[in-house]
Amino acid sequence: MKRLVCVFAHPDDEAFGPSGTIHLLTKTHDVYIICVTNGDAGKNSLKHSTLPLGKIRQAEMKASSKLLGTKKVFFLNYADGSLNNLQYHDIAEKIQKITDKLKPELLLTFEQGGVSGHLDHIAVSMITSYIFHRTTFAKKIMYYCISREHSKRFGDYFIYRPDGYEPENIHEVIDISKVRELKNKAMKMHKSQIRDSDRLLKLFGTETKEFFLIKKKG
Repeated sequence: MKRLVCVFAHPDDEAFGPSGTIHLLTKTHDVYIICVTNGDAGKNSLKHSTLPLGKIRQAEMKASSKLLGTKKVFFLNYADGSLNNLQYHDIAEKIQKITDKLKPELLLTFEQGGVSGHLDHIAVSMITSYIFHRTTFAKKIMYYCISREHSKRFGDYFIYRPDGYEPENIHEVIDISKVRELKNKAMKMHKSQIRDSDRLLKLFGTETKEFFLIKKKG
């Protein structure tokens, strides 16, 4: 079976992002996820937990990813919110060690604006692009994005939130109508981030399409 490696910045990116597509691709690919940070800078909605937030969020990601049908999650354990130029090559080396072993034909990450403008997302997008161009086995990379109409509904989040994409600039649209409820369940598994999941479900919980920019080799 072909292999897909998804590269994300934080625990919950897999669920809040392209989880419908990830699940659909498990039917044709062995799917693996690399999570670069441990999510320890987020707000914790679990008031009575004594575990460090990073451990909680990693456990939530494992449960969500299992529901989605992925094979394994690799955690690189960088601090949430810390990704910067000085770390790029170190992160790329760690990711490439995994991809060199798995030899995925397909990679998946954020579009270059990070979807929400989060600097960790942007860093992971650039690093994954760097790895894509350095490998011979990865033939296609999928960049998860949102439409311009969706971005308007998203509202302010960080200091800078990039515009979404017009329909003519989106390369691939995946119909997730049959797995929309599964996506919602995966999102709700991130209980420590329930405020974010509730907000996103209120805005987009009935949407049945996921959008991607595509690059191919050859």
